[in-house]
Amino acid sequence: MDLDAFLALHTPRGQAALAEAVELTGADPVAAATRLRKTYDAALTSAALTQAGLRARAQAKFGADAARMYFTPHGLEQATRADVAAHRARRLAGLHVVDVCCGVGGDLLALARAGCRVDACDLDPLTVAVAQANADALGLGDLISVRTADAASIDPAGYDALFADPARRTARGRTFDPNAYSPPWPVVLDLLARARAACVKVAPGLPYELIPEDAEAEWVSYRGEVKEAALWTGPLAGHDPTPPGLEEHARRRATLLPGGHTLTPTGAVAASGPVAKYLYEPDGAAVRAHLVAEVADLVGGHLIDPMIAYITSDVAVDSPWAARYEIHDTLPFSLKRLRAVLRERQVGNVTIKKRGSAVDIERLRADLRLSGPNTATVILTRIADKPFMLLGSPHPPA
Repeated sequence: MDLDAFLALHTPRGQAALAEAVELTGADPVAAATRLRKTYDAALTSAALTQAGLRARAQAKFGADAARMYFTPHGLEQATRADVAAHRARRLAGLHVVDVCCGVGGDLLALARAGCRVDACDLDPLTVAVAQANADALGLGDLISVRTADAASIDPAGYDALFADPARRTARGRTFDPNAYSPPWPVVLDLLARARAACVKVAPGLPYELIPEDAEAEWVSYRGEVKEAALWTGPLAGHDPTPPGLEEHARRRATLLPGGHTLTPTGAVAASGPVAKYLYEPDGAAVRAHLVAEVADLVGGHLIDPMIAYITSDVAVDSPWAARYEIHDTLPFSLKRLRAVLRERQVGNVTIKKRGSAVDIERLRADLRLSGPNTATVILTRIADKPFMLLGSPHPPA
């Protein structure tokens, strides 16, 4: 879909085509296109069907708003889930913000709903048109202005805060190299240096050495999956008091959504010891934020190995920060023995988890050749540099 085709969707005829395409969502694609082509030209038919399909996919991220919004395939892929964007926007509430990589507008919509005035830009004219259309469609056009511009050309000093969500996809797909972001990492750092305050959305796997020393890094997990990290600078960084002696480490945070739980460094130090009755698997946001010791403190447990993010305890403690498993066996890893134990227990469905193990999970699953009515959880890990397998079952909160 090009810019002309997108603009055509906003004519009365285009809106009629889009409404028909939405009604045909889920139908056979060829039949849907054939039906629309009886009334509309090929370009408008394609644009309407594309937009209808994207709206259906967008419901997972944007809920009911998706039915009124517009998207590009790349823009939808990059867009922040509405719950996560709203969480972040609360810290920027009421500020005059410049969004220098606005995409289709997921974050700028959340910012406007938090009472921010937002001047936004993007390099791609089609994306800019989509973002402005979304602002207007959701009644936020008075708070949002979008234009085509290079992020590097923006002076953030004239705003209360900078927001940036660099694109992390290239023509070859997702990139994990910050220097291949758009804009690239050096440009992002330059913008941060010139901003009064800033929030930058980054991949959760951003190398720690690339995080500016004066920034707070927040890892966000949504329903157990780490979605992203955000770097906060200036007055936006580090709302919580800094524990004595932790000044150089305090600006790390893990957040769980939709519950809104947050965890910051406390100075906890986790001991290590033998596997006990229960194993706790910390949420990925806590692991990324190097807050596993804090989770261990919350559940009264210790690590099974100083280098592995598994916690163990003889006490069942409910915590949103860790999934809990009851451990039935702790054995040195052996494919032959694992297969024998699972067959003896008539396990036909197994969940395999691992940390610190080089075993290929899918190959192991095939090698087990399971059958039977029962289920089990197998946790592959390393204890004192030796491979182990822990057999157990989920132990849900009380």
